[in-house]
Amino acid sequence: MKYVLIENRSNEIVDTIDLNTLDEAEKYFLERKQMYHRIKFYSIWTIKSKKVYDLNEDAFKRKPSSESIEWWKEEQKYLDIDKS
Repeated sequence: MKYVLIENRSNEIVDTIDLNTLDEAEKYFLERKQMYHRIKFYSIWTIKSKKVYDLNEDAFKRKPSSESIEWWKEEQKYLDIDKS
């Protein structure tokens, strides 16, 4: 499975690795960045699977479902035959 290292501020992928588990990816990225203090590491970066990262990116690109559709403004007035 592919894992990505994401910078927290920009939410951009910094590095990618193909390993079996998240623990292996965490060890790899800690060694790669030469940071052995996990709290400091995670204050700068986040590790996610590529699949989860892609799902999150797609979710932010979609229009929010709470955006209202005002269908009554689109209808024409001449459709109301009973009131004419």
